[in-house]
Amino acid sequence: MDKVATARDPPAGRRRVRAAQYLRMSTEHQTYSIENQRDAIRDYADIMGYEIVASYEDAGRSGLNLGGRPGLQQLLADVESGNADFETVVVYDVSRWGRFQNIDESAAYEYRCQMAGVRIEFCAEQFANDGSIGSDVLKAIKRSMAAEHSRMLSQKVFVGQARLIRMGFRQGGKAGFGLRRLLVDQHGHPKGILSSYEYKNLQSDRIVLIHGPPDEVATVRWIFKHFVRTRKTQLEVARTLNKRGALTDLGRPWTRESVHSLLTNENYIGNSVWNRGSTKLKGHRFHNPPDQWLRVENVLEPIVDRKLFKRAQTLLKTIHRHMSNQEMLDALKALLARRGALSTFIIDGDPDCPPAQRYWWRFGSLGKAYELIGYQAPKNYRHISVNRRLDTVKLQVIQDFLAEVEKRGAVAAYEAETGLVWINEEITVAIAIARCRVSHFGYPRWFSKADRQPLSDIFVLIRMSPGDLAIRDYLIAPVGEIAGKPDLHAHNGARLDSYVFPTLTPLVVLAERAAVEMAI
Repeated sequence: MDKVATARDPPAGRRRVRAAQYLRMSTEHQTYSIENQRDAIRDYADIMGYEIVASYEDAGRSGLNLGGRPGLQQLLADVESGNADFETVVVYDVSRWGRFQNIDESAAYEYRCQMAGVRIEFCAEQFANDGSIGSDVLKAIKRSMAAEHSRMLSQKVFVGQARLIRMGFRQGGKAGFGLRRLLVDQHGHPKGILSSYEYKNLQSDRIVLIHGPPDEVATVRWIFKHFVRTRKTQLEVARTLNKRGALTDLGRPWTRESVHSLLTNENYIGNSVWNRGSTKLKGHRFHNPPDQWLRVENVLEPIVDRKLFKRAQTLLKTIHRHMSNQEMLDALKALLARRGALSTFIIDGDPDCPPAQRYWWRFGSLGKAYELIGYQAPKNYRHISVNRRLDTVKLQVIQDFLAEVEKRGAVAAYEAETGLVWINEEITVAIAIARCRVSHFGYPRWFSKADRQPLSDIFVLIRMSPGDLAIRDYLIAPVGEIAGKPDLHAHNGARLDSYVFPTLTPLVVLAERAAVEMAI
């Protein structure tokens, strides 16, 4: 939350109202820029005699849900905790408050503010939001229109992506082992091979798949031939690769799942298959039936012969026959009887038991499968599960940061081996994520983990909110400032608290390049 103020006297006979402003802009709606909203709210506050004492921002954030919107989360937290030093929140319009697909969700957050004594006003709407029948009807219509706009935009994006897929271009996702992403301009001329976490920065550019290094291509062909000729399982193939010292495209040892993913990837016979799964409007990801897949053939030179690929798919169907829920649970029980304990490592290492990932897909979590067979997981199981989820959050933050830096015309890259982010090949950044631990007295605290990070110029700590479901804020500090401070609290003194920000915007600004004539 940023402190701001406006200083114009209210109309005669009206007391000055202390108010906050909420600003949001999603990347696809540049006409609703933060500055435009700020100007409109300032003019509205001047007319109404409001004093803007607080500002909450969600710049570049989707309005489809509350997740990923630290500004709105902080606003709700301040209002409901009694820390809000204002009685009104001014928002540009209903769509800036959110484009929630369930309009009741939008109403629920507004209701929470009203119950705490804080009312919401929309300065650009044609109704006063005063609780009257006309106001409520118009607001409901506006909420429905905001939700429908997102649905229509989602459909347009889907159609556009499908058209590019049919033209042979790549839409998102890693290339895969033995393949690389080639950036081409609007005329199809090559511009260079993209590394991991590198993306195009021109709207007219496109990405196509090409063959990777010869040794990786040879390994792909060996895996298919070895699997078909020897009839060994994916787990046995993975163990053979690991004995040979081979690593995946992510620099990790091979597993049963990584071998299975390679053997079922149609890119190796020159096909592009898209829309296997969907995550629309920030909802849950779900797998689409095969008749909804978009398959385009001969988009690149095949690495594997089609007959060999087809034989591999026949063998996979024999190995991976469809098991009922009860059959999967029986296999898990049998494994528990043989080993005396269960874990992801134990499950994935047993050829007679389905992989752990399949239990996640079928039952929602590995813990649920454990519960159904009467197995009590170790006490640290939830801790491990939370840590894995936080690792995913951290990687998403890094990817979003790299994409934002590239939008500003700078260069940033993430080194998976060292865990460092390089900015403009000059500045190194170590990024860590910390769970929120609540003391016996109810105060939050975080372990910085700074001493465990590789040596860098800047240290970033992603601090989670209680419950570890949402990001609270970011500590962005020179390494020297955080050194020797492993335990952090909500308030750590003015010097250290000055490095706490609601977003990574300060780091993005640091990466920006200025033209020579502007810098002089």
